[in-house]
Amino acid sequence: MPELAEVEFFRKRWSAGHGAKVLAVRLHEGKKVFRGSSPALIKRKLTGATLLGSETAAKQMLFRFSGGGWLGLHLGMSGELRVEAPDYLPARHDHFILVQKDRQLVFNDPRMFGGVLFATGPKPPAWWTRIAPAILSKEFTVEVAAHFLERRGRAPIKAVLLMQERFPGIGNWMADEVLWRAAIHPQRPAGSLKPAEVRALHRECQKVCRLALDTIAGTGRYLPPHLNAHIPKSWLFWHRWEDGGRCPRTKKPLVRAEVGGRTTCWSPARQKL
Repeated sequence: MPELAEVEFFRKRWSAGHGAKVLAVRLHEGKKVFRGSSPALIKRKLTGATLLGSETAAKQMLFRFSGGGWLGLHLGMSGELRVEAPDYLPARHDHFILVQKDRQLVFNDPRMFGGVLFATGPKPPAWWTRIAPAILSKEFTVEVAAHFLERRGRAPIKAVLLMQERFPGIGNWMADEVLWRAAIHPQRPAGSLKPAEVRALHRECQKVCRLALDTIAGTGRYLPPHLNAHIPKSWLFWHRWEDGGRCPRTKKPLVRAEVGGRTTCWSPARQKL
């Protein structure tokens, strides 16, 4: 599932349509991506509206339209956003398209694990405002992180890092990257971390988020597999799926196993249990 930086990458693609009017809305009514919204309402409210701006939070995107329209998109496992030419003919899995004069904004999702939300009103809807404060925000403090780890004290720290109610946008590979950089074993109970380790975890959460946004999000122009092309080879990212992969720092073998229900990679020489 796309994580913080990948979501920002795809949001930037649709930013090409900022300031332009929606001439028509094309969608596949009855598909699962609309299970949390009304396709008829979306079509009625967005036709003729102008796309004013957009932003990301955690693994979700919000697009703001004139007339008080708020469109939320979640990519799920296989969703992506594209910008196509005005004469583009929709493909089978293009479930939602906003037609503008100079382009078509396409939401494609073959497996339909993603979703479309919609609301109207003068303020952002509750499903957006209730998302936890961003890891790069001033609200995400060491004290806040420590309190959450204490509350989830018996759970493996890897599983806790994936809890979106406190670590929004962190997914599987980012959690592994954070723990590897902080030298914390993924199977450690969250409540066992010492104050210095909590500070290291907090620091690396912010650092990995910032670096991922800088290196992955880019301009949103390039199609995958170029998505992660600019991540430095010094990151765990490039070695975590290699058979016989080695830690970029210790040069010792890496280990892969399931922790907290997710495939996890770590460096036993660096992350000691």
